[in-house]
Amino acid sequence: MTLYLHGMGHYQPETELSNRFLAELDIGTTEEWIVERVGIRTRRTVLPLDYIRQTRNRDLRAAAEAAQQSNAELAACAAELALRRAGIGRERIGLVVSGSSAPRVVTPAEASFVAKELGIEAPVFDLNSACSTFTAQLYALSLMNPPALPEFVLLTQQESLTTALDYTDRGSCILFGDGAAAAVVSTQVPAPVQLSHLHLASDPQAADKVMIERCGYFEQDGRAVQMFAIKRTRDGFEHIRNMQQQEGGSQRPLHFIGHQANLRVLEQVCKRCNIPPELHHSNVETCGNMGGASAPSALSMHWEKFTPQDDIALVTVGGGLSWTRALLRFGQPL
Repeated sequence: MTLYLHGMGHYQPETELSNRFLAELDIGTTEEWIVERVGIRTRRTVLPLDYIRQTRNRDLRAAAEAAQQSNAELAACAAELALRRAGIGRERIGLVVSGSSAPRVVTPAEASFVAKELGIEAPVFDLNSACSTFTAQLYALSLMNPPALPEFVLLTQQESLTTALDYTDRGSCILFGDGAAAAVVSTQVPAPVQLSHLHLASDPQAADKVMIERCGYFEQDGRAVQMFAIKRTRDGFEHIRNMQQQEGGSQRPLHFIGHQANLRVLEQVCKRCNIPPELHHSNVETCGNMGGASAPSALSMHWEKFTPQDDIALVTVGGGLSWTRALLRFGQPL
């Protein structure tokens, strides 16, 4: 089944969480060390800086109250850009699917609050696989019966991961930032961007490698996850490249967007796959790891760059542990 991508959107809160600020928390790090290890220079947060400085986020329930924007508000801002780029009104959305690594509520689906924020009356549900959420959502839609789906579907990925971080733990708090992404897709209405070769796989035996327990902090086995990310991202990109060549698309530039966890991981993938810098697009240096919003935000931030001659390999890894891939083919404007 062909999926058409009509518009992408992204949004970040205004408050900047710089390396200098983190270094001043006296957690055993420096601005230079953070850049050297993970390539991140800054990120955004929904939390006031004074709150982080004074509390180190010791009370996770208090963090939810201190947040200056909710997940639903972040998603709505990203969705408004996606709708504007798609050229449709919110009244034409017939289904909202959302996902978040750290949802504000357990029940009901956070998509309910996203739809409420946007004034959309439509069926809603959540689909979350952490950092691979966007492509997992696309994959799920691709398995559905096209005539049974509404004309347009809104997908959102909203993350307030800074509210789930221990700001005494330099291994986690330097990595993450907050933000949201959104996409308007359709199985019925053609668009210049087509999605194909959607794939989702998981290794449930490694489910405990990346976790946020209920009312708990973010935790991960950093080394194991990093090696997993490099291997699965490399394999995913090479698979998409082989498919593109077999279909006669080798004359089209193949751009790469991966999960924005760590710039050094992405550089390793580019080196192993011989991806030139001009075909690699990222935002992790200025946004940090925004979980499920990372890769779609990078796509949205570079949306205007792509031409009808371009293909994109979108390859992500996430909790579960899961990995996904998709080929985006840009065509002539309709």
